[in-house]
Amino acid sequence: MLKFYFNPISVNARRVWVALLEKQIPFEPILVRLDGDQFEYDFTAINPLQRVPAIVDNNFRVIESLAILDYLEAKYPMRSLLPTTPEAIATVRMVELIAVNELQPATLPLTRPFVGLDVEPQRLEVAKERVTAVMQFYETLLGEHSYFAGESITLADIVAGTLVPSLPMFGVSLEAYPQLKVWTERLAQRESWQQTTPQPEAIAAALPIVRKILEQRS
Repeated sequence: MLKFYFNPISVNARRVWVALLEKQIPFEPILVRLDGDQFEYDFTAINPLQRVPAIVDNNFRVIESLAILDYLEAKYPMRSLLPTTPEAIATVRMVELIAVNELQPATLPLTRPFVGLDVEPQRLEVAKERVTAVMQFYETLLGEHSYFAGESITLADIVAGTLVPSLPMFGVSLEAYPQLKVWTERLAQRESWQQTTPQPEAIAAALPIVRKILEQRS
């Protein structure tokens, strides 16, 4: 059975977790506690970069969330999460890459006040401007569709959808983006989202770890 190494507060791990549930792939969840488990020999042997997520499927190891998503789609094509037309594939890839390369890094400065860390006002302003640019692009791209690539959920919605709904927690309102707001509400109704949403106690317990990580990145 596929082994899934994860932590419930990891956004990167959650997107893989959602995909596994949406595709109904049987898997063994293996919790990696981020206060030290990631540095243990057994996990480092799987992922030398010492971070979640990772999977091992029939002795084949895959690390990095986007690579794992592509692997799952190719290995388990039923209940497809990737469209087939060139335009739709390009849309999915755009949403994924913008989420990982633009939106996710921009949220890091916004996270610092949330965990009690200072952040330079200029750095915070630049981050907010980048988040706004991404959100405006997503709002236009989504348009009147239920999901980014049409009326069915895809990897685009999974990758962006595990980031965008958390923005209000960090002071970014979704009220200026009515299409995205409805989209997040639609995602929240899916069983895969409900199963993987971090519980308040898990978030509270993780705050010291998140703070330490952010301090190391300063």
